[in-house]
Amino acid sequence: MPRNNDSLSSRELLARIGLSDAHPMDLLDDEPLEDLRGDVGAALRERYQALVQRHAFAPGDLVTWKPGLKNHRVPRYGDPAVVVEILQTPVFDSDKDAGSPYFREPCDVVLGLFIDDAAIRGELLTFHFDSRRFQPWTQEI
Repeated sequence: MPRNNDSLSSRELLARIGLSDAHPMDLLDDEPLEDLRGDVGAALRERYQALVQRHAFAPGDLVTWKPGLKNHRVPRYGDPAVVVEILQTPVFDSDKDAGSPYFREPCDVVLGLFIDDAAIRGELLTFHFDSRRFQPWTQEI
């Protein structure tokens, strides 16, 4: 452990926070949304319309984020997740801070996905999400 007057190399610092050549992570994994360079009001209305457009999902369906509505790090834009369960009564995040994007978010779908992490690579993980933010996944050819 370095003392206060010892300096860390950038490689040592990255290794301490879990980033290295052996375990790379793209910190800028999402492309910026092009429509935010124009009429922001129109972009907000478009996102609202996408949010309120519902899709009827069933267990086994493959889904992905709607453009501009991703509010979690995983899955990445364009990556599929499988619907594991549709909750009849939404679960609300326990975050008490009204400034959080998860405050009172109605999590009504359980999705299964893979995370590209060496320790858990290939393991099906499940997370609760707001289904309004998802659309059916179509494989791009």
